[in-house]
Amino acid sequence: MKRIIKGIEPPCLLKYRQTQNANYDGYHPKTTLKEVLLKEQGYICCYCMRRISINNMEIEHNKPQADFSGNKSDNPDLQLDYKNLLASCSGSRGQRKKNLHCNARKGDYEGTHRNYTMTLNPADSNKNCENYIKYSSTGKILSICDDETINHELNEILNLNYQTLKENRKIALDTVIAVLNKKFSNKTWSKEALKKKVEELTTKDAEDKYSPYCQYIVWYLSKRLNNP
Repeated sequence: MKRIIKGIEPPCLLKYRQTQNANYDGYHPKTTLKEVLLKEQGYICCYCMRRISINNMEIEHNKPQADFSGNKSDNPDLQLDYKNLLASCSGSRGQRKKNLHCNARKGDYEGTHRNYTMTLNPADSNKNCENYIKYSSTGKILSICDDETINHELNEILNLNYQTLKENRKIALDTVIAVLNKKFSNKTWSKEALKKKVEELTTKDAEDKYSPYCQYIVWYLSKRLNNP
């Protein structure tokens, strides 16, 4: 999970929200909103950090707009609040529950736990989610202080330790490690090289994209920097 800095909402969303009886389902087309969210997040999922595009993303409400029974949320004013909207991957939607993750898994959970609001919100301006998360060398994501609620959200609500996601994180990290090892034949990486790589991973490229699973790699390299 990577922190998201929310920018200015697209004018089309603001204009629609000011109309009478405006609601999320009635807002069309959503293409511009999706494009803005993607660019804002560097084209990675707000939860698992996999690469997403306009063709495989979903608009996620951090605070739900309704449960699966169609009951109204306790937060009706947030259904068109740009700060409450994120870009998520499809999370294997349509498959068995054990394979669902991110928005698909969270929506399934909200269907039985009315109006559940996540403790960790990647777009929370007052609480940097990166400061509450750590990883293992195998790609597993955990609460940095073994917080039961956060671990429950990571595992049960978002299913971020789904085996495929762990493997993809590990592959992304191993790729960077291989590049550094090739550059430093004795496998002793310089602090300058580590700092440069961290800066690269925390900066969007020329196409406004972050590298997939970038925060996991940043976490690992930062540990190497602080504990040589």
